[in-house]
Amino acid sequence: MRRLLQLSRWIDRLNEGIGRLTRLLLPLMILLGVWNALGRYLGRFVGENLSSNTLIEGQWYLFSLVFLLGAAYTLKHNGHVRVDAFYNSWPPRRQALINFVGSFVLILFCLLMIYFAWGPVLNSWLAGEISNDPGGLARYPIKTMIIVCFVLLGLQGISEAIKSWVLFTQATPAQPGESDYGV
Repeated sequence: MRRLLQLSRWIDRLNEGIGRLTRLLLPLMILLGVWNALGRYLGRFVGENLSSNTLIEGQWYLFSLVFLLGAAYTLKHNGHVRVDAFYNSWPPRRQALINFVGSFVLILFCLLMIYFAWGPVLNSWLAGEISNDPGGLARYPIKTMIIVCFVLLGLQGISEAIKSWVLFTQATPAQPGESDYGV
C-alpha cells in the first residue's frame, strides 16, 4: 500500500506543478484578449488593423491550454461539479467507495478519449495541419494537448482511486501525527 501511496503523491505533485504553471498562462491570455479587442477598435481610428489572426488564434490556444492542462489540477483539488444531493449525507467510507468507483469510470473514459483522439492527432502531425486563416497557427500542437489532457486526467484518476481505496479500507481513523491516509 505504501508504494501505491507514493505513486499517488508523485501524481499529485506532477499535476500540482502543471496546474501552477498553467495559472501563469492566464494573465497572458487576458492581455492578449484585451489587445485583440483594443486593436480591433483602435485600428479603426488609425486606419490599420492592430490585431491579427495569429494573435486571435493565440488567445484561443491559451484558453485551450488552460482548460486542458487545468482539468487534472481541478480534479486534484476536488473542483469539478458533482451532484451532492445524497453524497454529503453519506458516511466517509461510502463516499470513499463511490469516489473509488467513479475514479475507475473516469480512468476508462480517459483511456477511450486517448484511443479515439490518437488517430486524428497523428494525422494532424503527419499532414502538418495549419489553420485555414491567413497567418493562422499550426493545429497539431494544440490537438496533441487533448491527449496530454486525458493522460494527466487519467493519472489523477489513478491517484484519486488509490486515496479513496485507502480511506475505504482504513479500519480506524488516522492517529495524531499520521497523514490522512494512515501512513
